[in-house]
Amino acid sequence: MLRLTSDKFPVFVPFGVIGFYRYLWYLIRIAASLTYRPIPLPENPTYTAEEDVTIIVPTIDAGEEFKEAAHSWLVGKPKEIIIITEEKMLGPLQDLANAVDPERIRVLTVPYANKRLQMSHGIKNTTTDIIVFADDDAIWPPTLLPYVLACFEDQKVGGVGTSQRVQPVGKSMTVWEVLAAFRLSIRNIEISASTHIDGGLPCLSGRTAAYRTVILKDPEFLHGFTHDYWLGKYQLNSGDDKFLTRWMVSHGWSTYVQVCKEAELLSTMKPNWRFLKQVLRWTRNTWRSDMRSLFMERHVWTSHPYVAYTMVDKLINPFTLLLGPILVAVIVYKSTIPVDDGGYHLPWWNVIISYFVWLMATRTAKLIPHLWNRPQDIIHVPAFILFGYYFAVMKLYALFTLHETGWGTRAGIGDPTAATSAADKGGSGGSPAEEKLVPSPPRYPEPNPYEHEHVEMQAGYAR
Repeated sequence: MLRLTSDKFPVFVPFGVIGFYRYLWYLIRIAASLTYRPIPLPENPTYTAEEDVTIIVPTIDAGEEFKEAAHSWLVGKPKEIIIITEEKMLGPLQDLANAVDPERIRVLTVPYANKRLQMSHGIKNTTTDIIVFADDDAIWPPTLLPYVLACFEDQKVGGVGTSQRVQPVGKSMTVWEVLAAFRLSIRNIEISASTHIDGGLPCLSGRTAAYRTVILKDPEFLHGFTHDYWLGKYQLNSGDDKFLTRWMVSHGWSTYVQVCKEAELLSTMKPNWRFLKQVLRWTRNTWRSDMRSLFMERHVWTSHPYVAYTMVDKLINPFTLLLGPILVAVIVYKSTIPVDDGGYHLPWWNVIISYFVWLMATRTAKLIPHLWNRPQDIIHVPAFILFGYYFAVMKLYALFTLHETGWGTRAGIGDPTAATSAADKGGSGGSPAEEKLVPSPPRYPEPNPYEHEHVEMQAGYAR
């Protein structure tokens, strides 16, 4: 390929500069991730799970996988687990709860399946200092809760996230699950790097994230959370984790993520092509939230400039990624033209092979942290490369369809506007006994007069 530059050398300089720039930042990210350290356990912890933690799980059809997940949560000895579902699912979920631990698991209901209303109802029924939102299939290591609580020793920390790994649905991973595992491995590097560099991260993933209850009980938060509209008319139901993360930033709270085996959860992904529909929903949420962070709210520029850079990079990434194959196509075309007529002297097949070798080498290098633990997944690197280009096209499609706010992979999730309207008129649902459990107004600073607007979901809804 180097001999090709002799034909039109100036043409290749900008692309060389772009490539150098991107891989320089990649090396910076790797270096930051390697130097990142999780917060260790304190000798005398301020918070203990038995007294200070309530786990909230919004779901509509938890199955047998819920039992394994719930047992893993209970090992950490939380004070209570609250399951929030729609009214017609109360019986089946109550049976599941009774089969696991009827003393520490409580099932509440809302009239309609609406994730944000379910989360809000759980918040109102929480009496502990810390809330942990979890997917109904998120499997925790026994040490997760102590390591999450360790971050709250810093009173400025309002939200805490964890690292993640894919658990296969069957005996072995499908190619779709491997693609998801690749993405999570890269994400673990990105969030540890951003946390180390400037203390921020793009999203506290909803698969498992902890927050100070006093923040979430603020009436201003609860209203903004359940009345979140894109462009003022498209009500959002998904993207709750993005909203929560932006709320932390806009209200001056710090965040942290524990990237370590002691706090690494397991979560299932779609084992078939429906994984692509999950990614499409996450991508729309990312577009909407990142554009709000960068151009409307703008707190991230001063609070977490490195995170702001990564958001900008993600905005332009689909365009720069697609430039590669376009340039190769042009060079291949020019290589079929005689040199005397302005063509390139390098054979077209040489260009294609060189490009393929470059892609394999660079993409494999990015996946080394994952391949170190699962070397057998190297056979899926070509699929990962193809998925990368598909994902770039998908991102552009998502950009032009941000008005579509449906779940995409879930039946039974209705119009969020109708559900919110019903909740506003008749309360959030649940029995009278449950309503009495709503605590008094929280200890919270004077609300910030802030205009509230709004990618990884809790599994009861992510599927």
